[in-house]
Amino acid sequence: MNVTREVILDLLPVYLSGEASPATRALVEEYLKQDAELAQRIRLLLADNFAKAVPPVLPPELELKSLRRTRSLLGWQRWLLGLGIFFSAMSLSNEFSFENGHFKEFHFLLRDYPAEFGICVVLGLACWIAYLSIRRRLRTTGL
Repeated sequence: MNVTREVILDLLPVYLSGEASPATRALVEEYLKQDAELAQRIRLLLADNFAKAVPPVLPPELELKSLRRTRSLLGWQRWLLGLGIFFSAMSLSNEFSFENGHFKEFHFLLRDYPAEFGICVVLGLACWIAYLSIRRRLRTTGL
């Protein structure tokens, strides 16, 4: 069977990706024994792909350091969520009263305690901003 160079070039992507059947691999390898120029180009291509595929050497303690940092950030995130909810609820606290079984009065505690209200709003906003910042840092990207 006479196989042309164009057929081999069509089969090369499958061969190089490792998805070729054993018969196709044998056919390409047999042809490469006859065509030294193409065989050399493929060896260079494979060497270049292998050099790109080698992962960089990372320090052995990097994984443990990353795990500790992530755990710490998750702990901070939990605390900030709780504090954000608490200070938001405190700033929205209210007072109502009944007299003789009827609703008499309703007002937010802002009216009676404006300084404390301002402190709760500022602390609540700070907690929510910090919470969202940490949440964004912990967001993973699709690989």
